[in-house]
Order: sequence, then C-alpha cells, then structure tokens
Amino acid sequence: MSLFKTIKGVLAVLLILQAVAVHAQADSVAVQRAKWASRKIAKGVKLKHYWFDQSLFGANQNITLLEVKMGGNNLVDVVADPSVLKLTSRFGQEAKALAGVNGTFFNMKNGGSSYYVRVNGRSADSSWVVRKERNFRERCALVCHGNRLTIEAWDGSADWEKQIKGEDVMAGGPLLMLRGQVVQNDTVKFNTDRHPRTAVAVKGNTLWLITVDGRNNKAAGMSIPELSSFVKWLGADDAMNLDGGGSTTMWVTGFPDNGVVNHPSDNQKMMTSAKYKPGMDLDNLAPDMEKWDHGGERPVANVLLISRKR
Repeated sequence: MSLFKTIKGVLAVLLILQAVAVHAQADSVAVQRAKWASRKIAKGVKLKHYWFDQSLFGANQNITLLEVKMGGNNLVDVVADPSVLKLTSRFGQEAKALAGVNGTFFNMKNGGSSYYVRVNGRSADSSWVVRKERNFRERCALVCHGNRLTIEAWDGSADWEKQIKGEDVMAGGPLLMLRGQVVQNDTVKFNTDRHPRTAVAVKGNTLWLITVDGRNNKAAGMSIPELSSFVKWLGADDAMNLDGGGSTTMWVTGFPDNGVVNHPSDNQKMMTSAKYKPGMDLDNLAPDMEKWDHGGERPVANVLLISRKR
C-alpha cells in the first residue's frame, strides 16, 4: 500500500510539471507571436504595445515597451532628486528627454532614493549608507555609460555600488536574468504576488524599458517569476526589476495625457480615500479595478530617461 501511494504521488507531481511545461510553452509562443503595435519615436527608438487577452499566464496582460538601439545619438541617463518627489513626466520634460520610465525604490514620505543612485559621477542622495544587511531588492544595478546601459549583479561586498565604474548607477532588483539565464529569486510575497512592474532588459545593443500594468480587470500584473519568463521570451540576456506598483509609469514626449502611455494603478479614488494619509504608500489602498486611463501618475524620486545627443 505504501509503495502504491508513493507511485501515485510521483505520478501526480509529474502531471503537474507536465501541465506547467505546457502552459509555459503556450505563453512563450504567445509572446513571440504577439503583433506589437509599433511607433517610431526617433531614430533607433520605438514605442511598442500589446494587450494579451487572457493569453499570457492565464490572465489579461497589458505591456508597453520602449525599444532602444544603443549607440550613436541615443543617450541613456539616470535622473534623480534627493528631496523632491516629481512625476516621471516632469523629470522627462525638465531634461528635454524623448522618453523614460520610473526608476528604483524611494522614500514616499521624505523623498530620496531607498537604494544607491549615482548621477553624473556623484551620489544623488547623501542619506544613502552602506548597510550590513542587503535587501533582496538591491542586489543588482543598471549602469549607464553615455549611450549604453549594462546590468551588473551584486558581488557580495558591502560597498559594491560605490565601486561600480559608470557615469550613472541605479541599484534595484530583484535581478531577473544574467548572461542569458533566468535568476531564481526568493519566494517572498513581493516576488510571488502579481503587481504592476517596471523593468529594464538588454541584449547586445538593444535596450528595452518595460512597463506591465496591473491591479485592474484589464491587466493582472506579473509576479517576478512571470516577469523573468517574459523578458527571457523577449530575447534578453540581462534584466532587472525596478520600482513597480503605483510607481510604474512610462512617459513619451509629445503624447497625449501628459505623455503617459501606460495605465498607472494610482487614481483619484485612492488619492481621496478616507484611509489616505499624506506620505503613506498608496499601494496599501485598494485600487479601482474598473478605471482604465493614463491618469494617476505617482511622483517618484528617480527615473531612467532616453534622450538624443544635442
């Protein structure tokens, strides 16, 4: 009887693994066959969008990409403010940029970045200090070298960020892919729950800035494993997660709705909720699952921008 139960258990596990593999293959095909709506923003810069109608990870997924050919006149920059929170669109407009996304995690009450950010060779926030314990969301960094961007993994040292060579640096995470391999991340709720996500991915001289909408009937959002799978199917070699949730925003100059092209999950219902208190994390308030527009852009502390050499 014991042997029978063991065999039955093994067969059940094999059936589950087979089902997972079948779904993963279908999801991979869905991404590769997606007919992305594409619009040229500038030479070597394209805006792409696709809505997966219950066809990706068994849910609605609304994804917007900025595809950038690095090199030449396309510049990649980190921009940050150590004390004042600003809309991603405002950061972009003030920098006279072409497009951009929100950056890494930040202090919603007092401003400033939660993790290390370097702009033009200097630390962007004097409050950042080396910590004995490293958060799972600060174990990688994007590094800007003028017209190129690379992604680096934490090397285990305490002051790793400060030793990175690069004009601009933005620490964040989790790391999604490194040298063509998907990274296995911790099974904490931040990783396993579905949320709106912002990510950056690289393959050769191609850079993708990615927003995944969520907290809406039209867009479920993704877990970190799902996001990792998506960037793999997109073709990336290296990729990392940035701040998401209500911060997830993609901005493109000259577009309607103040240039916001994704669907941020913050909205007036959340902002005027009786439970809202100044400085609190709006992610802790229930979203409006029906409202679907480009409003609700959240002020942030830092962004990643694409601009043209002038």
